Amino acid sequence: MSIELSSRYPRLLADIGGTNARFALETAPGQWEQVTTVSCRDFPSLELAIRAYYAKAGVAHVAYAAIGIANPVVGDWVQMTNHHWAFSIEATRLALGLERLIVINDFTALALALPHLPERELIKVGGAEPWVGSPLALLGPGTGLGMSGLVPTGNGNGNGYVPLSGEGGHASFAPFDEREMAIWRYACTKYSHVSTERLLSGPGLELIYEALQYQAGETGDSLSAADITDRGLSGDCPRCRETLDVFCAILGTAASNLALMLGARGGVYIGGGIVPRLGDYFAHSPFRTRFEDKGRFSGYLAGIPVYVITTAYPAMYGVSAALNVALS
Repeated sequence: MSIELSSRYPRLLADIGGTNARFALETAPGQWEQVTTVSCRDFPSLELAIRAYYAKAGVAHVAYAAIGIANPVVGDWVQMTNHHWAFSIEATRLALGLERLIVINDFTALALALPHLPERELIKVGGAEPWVGSPLALLGPGTGLGMSGLVPTGNGNGNGYVPLSGEGGHASFAPFDEREMAIWRYACTKYSHVSTERLLSGPGLELIYEALQYQAGETGDSLSAADITDRGLSGDCPRCRETLDVFCAILGTAASNLALMLGARGGVYIGGGIVPRLGDYFAHSPFRTRFEDKGRFSGYLAGIPVYVITTAYPAMYGVSAALNVALS
């Protein structure tokens, strides 16, 4: 049964990553207040993080909530891959006194958000105009590597899409050249399975840097992903700059692979916490050249536009849309 519009608000929206949790109160359609970001490691559980948010925001009662989380959502039990939180969706709903709680993958939520993102908050990196009614591809490196997409429902007007719920970031990494082969070999000394996420993530930046140092016979202090990014962008560290170049090249391969698999002539969208911080460098990085380097299908990929998402809290659009459907 459809819920009366006026009785749906306020409602809780959340985007839970492996590092940070973002919360907001939606007080009216598309109107968010009390947007807050907290570190996941500061709370022993999701429920306690939500309760702390309620206390800070002065929330008395919320009946409906939607959460996007960086993890597969299969059934009632959720065990995060890149964080220690684990919970029952139904038990959490009951503990928080919610009438309805929906939990979906964070990149499924971000895929749902794509049609709603302001154009001014999308930075185009190459390609032609998108084909209306074609699939959209989405990926984004952060603490991990999320992948999803939107597939048209077939009405032909570009308005109807179905989001994908996948874990493409955990597919096996395939090196492109000898340098990436050497990086893969180094990664194999640390992990039994080298997924694409092992390299296209914050920890992946650190792993690429270590591998390049190892290949060059260099020794030195380990650097964090943030330090590698800062030194690479400033030009203070040639090895850090090389790390960014390799990272962007691998991302170009991953993005083009996803575009080909989905036939994403509607565009490829890049979210996550890393790429938006690369600024102008990204447009001139090896990303686009590698994206189009697909032999007989280079021309096909050359026409596909890529957009970097710079919206502050883009997944909130998606979890709100998912909750609208659940309450309709």
